[in-house]
Amino acid sequence: MRVRLPPLRGAATIRAMKRLGVIGSGSGSNFQAILDAIDRGELDAEVACVLSDVAEARILDRARERGIPACYVDGAPYRTKLAGRAEQAVIAILSEHRTDYVVLAGFMRMVKDGLLGAYPRRILNIHPSLLPAFPGLASWEQALTYGVRYTGCTVHFVDVGMDTGPIIVQKTVPIHEEDTPSTLHARIQEQEHIAYPEALQLVLAGRTRVDGRRVRTLPE
Repeated sequence: MRVRLPPLRGAATIRAMKRLGVIGSGSGSNFQAILDAIDRGELDAEVACVLSDVAEARILDRARERGIPACYVDGAPYRTKLAGRAEQAVIAILSEHRTDYVVLAGFMRMVKDGLLGAYPRRILNIHPSLLPAFPGLASWEQALTYGVRYTGCTVHFVDVGMDTGPIIVQKTVPIHEEDTPSTLHARIQEQEHIAYPEALQLVLAGRTRVDGRRVRTLPE
């Protein structure tokens, strides 16, 4: 006589959990926001590994403090792009840790065709402006200089351009008369820490569909 055993719910949940590979160059505040969202049960994911092109980056320390594999990858000889042997090393590490999605969190290099091809429509980035306005570096300073009344942050899929991929989530931040670059940047970061986990949960739950340049949000 056959006995049908009940499913192992815990094991099934673990197998179904999407694994994130996080890549950053700095302090990792958005990485921390992602960890916090996972801890609160707001993001159904686990962080598989964290990579940085800066050996002393705080993001690596944050990962090690949580027991998450943390790897430094030397980007030389390039300064502004991830290419050549460095790109291949990143792809190999992500593959070794069974990464499902790649999360760029303050990564200061352009992603090229190799990584894009390895993770098509599975690489996300966050940018501190309401794209397509103010792409590139120090966008909060660009917004202040230009004199706009509102700026914000954007989570988008990554493509071959600089901050040009389809937009998933945006959050708006008003600009005050007394704002300095540092005060404005701090308020934008507060919204980044909300927007990134929100966008990731939409994508990981299969609730996004890219239609040309538009990302449509599907019902639950």
